[in-house]
Amino acid sequence: MSAGELRRRRTNVRGNVRAAPGPCAHWNDEDADFIREVLDLVGDKWSVLIIGTLADGPVRYSDLGDAIPGISQRMLTLTLKHLQRTGLITRTSYPEVPPRVEYALTELGRSLLSTVLALAAWSADHHAEIRRHQTAFDSRAAT
Repeated sequence: MSAGELRRRRTNVRGNVRAAPGPCAHWNDEDADFIREVLDLVGDKWSVLIIGTLADGPVRYSDLGDAIPGISQRMLTLTLKHLQRTGLITRTSYPEVPPRVEYALTELGRSLLSTVLALAAWSADHHAEIRRHQTAFDSRAAT
């Protein structure tokens, strides 16, 4: 293979991916970019946990923070804003003292809920097996 041909193959990554069998072959460039953007958002660990926590109905900001171990206030705020921007959740602010803010899934967010819960369940079901693989890999890599 010539250097020019190799360069063309490297710069035509999307074209090469679409030529290979698999799901990416079915999407045009615009769809592929948008799919990656959405997967970056909803595939994020905090998004998955927030969506799952909102499964039973509206939840106050402070209760969301308490329900999701390890999430900082900054990450909770940023993730909620991203989910709101995407239309997956709503934010309702009540004019009370002290102020009360609740978040809830939209219809679009509820349509994603079964997928998110299935992913979380799969993670829990395979936790021990994944840990065994990680431990075995790490011990081989250390030698």
